[in-house]
This record gives sequence, C-alpha cells and structure tokens, in this order.
Amino acid sequence: MLNWVTDYKIPVGDVASAVVDWVQGHLGWLLNGLSDVMSTAINIIEWLLQTPPPIVIVIAFVALTWGLQRSWKTCLLVFLGLLFILNQGYWQETTQSLTLVLAACIVCMGIGVPIGIYAAHRPAVYRAIAPILDLMQTLPTFVYLVPTIVFFGIGMVPGLLATVIFVLPAPIRMTQLGVAETPAALIEAAEAFGATSRQKLWKVELPYAFPQIMVGLNQTIMLSLSMVVISALVGADGLGVPVVRALGSVNTALGFESGFVIVVVAILLDRMLRVSRK
Repeated sequence: MLNWVTDYKIPVGDVASAVVDWVQGHLGWLLNGLSDVMSTAINIIEWLLQTPPPIVIVIAFVALTWGLQRSWKTCLLVFLGLLFILNQGYWQETTQSLTLVLAACIVCMGIGVPIGIYAAHRPAVYRAIAPILDLMQTLPTFVYLVPTIVFFGIGMVPGLLATVIFVLPAPIRMTQLGVAETPAALIEAAEAFGATSRQKLWKVELPYAFPQIMVGLNQTIMLSLSMVVISALVGADGLGVPVVRALGSVNTALGFESGFVIVVVAILLDRMLRVSRK
C-alpha cells in the first residue's frame, strides 16, 4: 500500500553530490584562495607556538591567565598543567591542536559575533537562520569531512573547515542571546541621553552581553577541542593523531595518555577564559 513511498525516493544524496561537483567545477579559484588563506593563518599560528622554547610559551600563557583572571591559583593550575603536558612528551601535538583551536576561534568569533548582533536586532532573521544553526550542530560531523576532503584534500585545512562549520553556531547563539537580553531600561536611558544606534551598541549592548559572548568563546574552544580526533581522520596534526593511532593498534597506554592531555588542555583553556557577570 505504501510502495509509492519507497519507489519514489527523494534524491537528497544526488542533489548534494551535484552541488559539490558544481562547486568543485566552477568555484575552484575560490576554494584555492580560501585554502591558501587558511594555510597561511595555520602556519603563522603554528610558528608562533612552536618556534620559541616551550618554557617561553608556558610563561606567556601564565601571564595571559594573570591578565584575564587575576588569580594566582588559576595561574598555578595553568603552569602545572602545561608542565604536565611537557612531562608526557605531547608538547608538539598540543601546539598543533592549539593552532587548530585558535584558528577556528578567530574565524568563528569574527563571523559569529557580527551575525549574532545582527540577528539580535532583527528577530525575524534569527528565526530564519535558527534551523540552519540546528542543522550545522546536529548533522553528523563525519558528513562534513566528505566535501572538505573533495575540496581541499587532506591536512589541517579540511580539519579547520569542518571544525568551523560545527562550532560556528555557538558564538552566533550566545551573542544573539546576550544582546537581545539587554534590559529595555538601559536602552531607554541611553536613548534619553541622545545615544546613536552605534553608541548604544558599543556602550550599552556589547558591555552587557560581554559575559555571554565570552561563554560563546568558551564553547567555541571546547567544541573545537572535541574535533581534534575527528580532524585527525582527514590528516590534521595534533592530539587526535595519537588517539587514532592508539585506536588502530589497541594501545591502552597511548590512548589514555593522549586523551588525558586533551582533557588537561580543555580544563586549562576553560579556567583561563572563564568570565562571570558581576
């Protein structure tokens, strides 16, 4: 009775394949340019993290933590955590993963914050893009890897692109939430003093939304770290490589070492960037 349901299959896969083929055939110049830009950014960040002696990077991270948190306990945690990573022999892999995380944060925050601000001021826009954001976060991540490999081959670039697609909804949602929740009394007070739209944004809405934006940054970092293992499957360097190697060789020691280092990195970055509304 329901044979017509199965006999006439909606060509979702065929349409997706056709779109990928068209993009590859007609927008190759754009893909090559995008690949060059991402490769350059990755190389610069990786050079900055790997060229100085490890102790210099450790001190720099501790100093950054003090500047952000003003807490000697958090600074001590960061210092000991980075020393632990050095002790375990995963410094190079850690800097490679941090390169991917930092590059993803720059792209996601640079795109997500402006979109979140625009969507907060135009609720109809946010309602329109909400299903797209849901799709980006719920579609299995491995699905992203297929077109990225087709477009960019293997390496850090497809890993970065897949990470950005998966992570981008977080800063958009958090920024939109923070700006949209700005109390009407603050907006009215600013308007009463003759503030322009730009002044209201920079002096009222963004300062009030700053904790939410920082939560978006925190989520961006955590979600990016969750992608390191998946990115390793497309040739991206970092802490995901020993995890994949441990899985392939059933090496329990290697798996626990690299997995625990990932956890340590996540904890350190979370404590460094934690912001509370005062």
